[in-house]
This record gives sequence, structure tokens and C-alpha cells, in this order.
Amino acid sequence: MPKNLRRPAKRVLQALLGMAGITALAGPIAELTRPVSAVAQEAERVKSTAEQRESLSITVYNQNFGLVREVRGLPVGRGLSELEFGDVASSIQPETVHIRAIGRGADIDVLEQNYQYDLLSPQKLLEKYVGRTVKLARWNPAAEREEWIDAEVLSVNQGTIFKIDEGITYNYPGRIIFPEVPENLIARPTLLWLLNSRTDQPRAEVSYLTGGLNWKADYVMVVDEKDEHGDLTGWVTLTNQSGTSFKNAQLKLVAGDVQRVVGGERNRRDYDMLKGAAVAENAAGFSEEGFFEYHLYTLGRPATVLQNEQKQVQLLEASGFEIDKRLIFYGAPYYYRGSYGQVVSNQKVGVFLDFENSETNELGMALPAGIVRVYKKDGSGAQQFIGEDRIDHTPRDETLRIKMGEAFDVVGDRKQMEYTVISSCVSESSWEIELRNHKDEAAEVDVMEPIGGDWRILSSSHETTKLDANTFRFRVGIPSRGETTIRYRVRVRWC
Repeated sequence: MPKNLRRPAKRVLQALLGMAGITALAGPIAELTRPVSAVAQEAERVKSTAEQRESLSITVYNQNFGLVREVRGLPVGRGLSELEFGDVASSIQPETVHIRAIGRGADIDVLEQNYQYDLLSPQKLLEKYVGRTVKLARWNPAAEREEWIDAEVLSVNQGTIFKIDEGITYNYPGRIIFPEVPENLIARPTLLWLLNSRTDQPRAEVSYLTGGLNWKADYVMVVDEKDEHGDLTGWVTLTNQSGTSFKNAQLKLVAGDVQRVVGGERNRRDYDMLKGAAVAENAAGFSEEGFFEYHLYTLGRPATVLQNEQKQVQLLEASGFEIDKRLIFYGAPYYYRGSYGQVVSNQKVGVFLDFENSETNELGMALPAGIVRVYKKDGSGAQQFIGEDRIDHTPRDETLRIKMGEAFDVVGDRKQMEYTVISSCVSESSWEIELRNHKDEAAEVDVMEPIGGDWRILSSSHETTKLDANTFRFRVGIPSRGETTIRYRVRVRWC
């Protein structure tokens, strides 16, 4: 045996030799010609189902995949055996399966693994019986009994064709009776392992990645009468289309933009990362912590997630945090490249709500991406929907801006009063922005002016704030049922 042959491989080889009746090697390993499949035929076949689960946990990404990890007692004895490991997800990625013996003295080697997913169905059953004999049952009304005849299945392509004593027929009006279910058809997806165990009834932890598990976050936000404070409730919607149910599972959710690469490296990396996930439990709901460069949320109680089920669980709840309502009037960078005159008239002013995701603001939990739906009480006290927006993954101490829509009573006009070409790539232009407020209370509007190239404000009727290399802002007040006009002149060089 080569010196560099590792210990697990030695045990596998010794097990195969023992089943084959070989006590010593007469030559190189390549001379061992008896295949594993031949050895497997002599091994005892046993089954493991969800009833043998001792514990179960699922870690779900918001990218339609997850990690399943469970502990079972395996009904195998010492030596070689074939184990049907059932009740796995039909969307399993078989190459990510990992089995590990747990407990003192436990030791298991997986010599061979097969994933059986040729599931039992009427069409599959017919296909497996092509060239074989079945019975056709038909009710004879004259004799008032069911009569059976033997038939050979010739084809199931675009309909079933039978050969009976009278000849060849199709669309036979009767029931088809099969003598048995073929061995290579199974009712549920199953992992079939050829195992070598050095203990009786070992306990094992089995982990794998699967598709068909997904989750998303949704938020309900309620603002107060003055639009100064808000309450926020976050909900997790978990969808299970993996092909199996998970009962009384520890539920973990991972939020983040995880790169997945097509090919084998993707699965191994994801598995290693997820397998180490762990946080302290919180019986009141989800607890959250940073995990790698993502965030992990753990439900503090067992949850049952059935196949083809959507489950909603409360993620967070915060109340009384400060919000800042902003009215924003946006421009465009192309305005400064030509002569336009009246650019826009009665342009709507956008309405936004800003708030800081901080502990001092009664928040401070990393917020997964999702949709925030906002409500406010009307004069009668009934909650009314006032807008919604999608947020990205947002860490703590960051400011969120949610667009509610367009203001009804605050509008603006934008006019280019003068445009002068200084040279081939330098121009000056004068602008007038008139903002009108039709409400009974005063309003404050941010006028955001995106601009490209090298620019300089030559004159302005209001204070200008430079936000970055390509944006400046006017923040102006408008009296109730009044108007405010901004005038400014700017020089731009773009080459």
C-alpha cells in the first residue's frame, strides 16, 4: 500500500477486502478488481426517515437556497450496510452532503453515495413497464362485474399502446393494474449510502445545501399626526419549496449579498460558511448578530416549515423613533448644456421620510432588504396607506430615506432666463425656480441641482450648499399659500 494513502482510505479498502474475502494484497491497489457496487449487493439495506431525527436546523438565505443540518440515530450495525437516508429535500445539491459521526467512539465511512430522485408517478410507472405485462380492468355492465385481461405495454409516447389477445390498442377504457413498483422508482427523494460503521446504531450529523428555501423582509411603518415620530414592525416571510417539510426546526436567516459561482466551488464554500453559523437564542423572537460580512437572525423557538408553505414571523418592533419629512425638488444635469427657456411647469415635489437606524433612535438593528409600507391615521382615527418604498440591506447607524410619492399642494416651475456661450466648452446660464405652496401651513423644500463638469455659482438669491462634486442644494422655506423664487447664475466648463 502506498505510504501516502490516508487513514480513511485505508479503512475503506480494508472493509472492501473483508467483504471480498481478501486478507492481503498481492499487488498494487489497482489489481483489486471487485467494484464497490458488487460489495454493496451483499450489504444489509436499512432505511432512515424523519422519525429518527433527534434535532433539525435550517439556515435560509434570501437568495433561494439554504443549509439543512440534522442529527439522526442510524439503524445500522457494525461493518458494511446500505442506508436509505430519506425525507431529504428534492432540491438538494448532492455534492454538498456531509455526514459526521457524533458521540464517543462513533466512526463512520461513506464508501459510496447515490442520490435517487426518479420519483414514483403514473407516467414514470408506465415508462418502467414498457415491454412488460400488466392487467387491464374494465367494467362489464352486462355481466355487472369487473373483468381483467393481460396486456403488454408497447409504448407510452403520446399515449399508452397495449398488445392484447385481440391485437394492438390504445386509449383502453379501463384501469391499469401493476404487479409491483419497480425497485428503481421511489416515493420520495432519497440518499443511498454504502456505509462502513465501527459501532452499532451510531448517531450522525448530516448537512447539505438545497434550493427552494427563501425568505424576504417586509416592514409596516406608522407615522404620527405631525409626521415627526414613527413605529416600525418588521416581518419575515419564509417560503419552502424545497420538496420536504421541516418540523420543529431551529430557524436561522442570513441577510446579505452573497456571491455564488456556477460550478463545484460554489457549493463547498457556501457549505463551509453556513455550517459554522451560530447565535444566542432569544425566546421573544429573532436575535441578530454580525456573521462574516453578513447578518444572521436566529429564532429563539422551534418552528415548523411545511412544504409549499409561506410562514410569517415577526422580526423586530420599534416605536417612537424620530423621522424627518423632506420635500425635494430635483433638477437634471443636461439643463446646463443648452438653451431651453421654460424647462418644466407645475413639476411635482417629491415627498420623503428620513430616519436614522440607531439605538438612540429606538432602532439600531441591522435591517434586511425589503419593502416598507407606511400608514397614518386620518381625521377619524382610521389608518390609511400613504406610500411604500424598497430599502436595501441597511446596517445600524445608517440613515434611511423612503420615498412616499409626490406632494399634491407643492409644485414648482423652472425657467432658463439666459444662456451664453463663452467658448466651445464653456457656458453661463441664469435660472429662476418658482416654488408654490397651496397648503395652510408653511413648507420647507430642498432644491437638488445635479450638474456636471467644472462649475461655479456666480450669483444666487439664496444660500447654496455644495453636496459633492456634481450636486448643489438650496433649502428654502415657502409660506402658507405663498411662493418663493430662487434665482442664480452658474458657469460650467465640460472640456
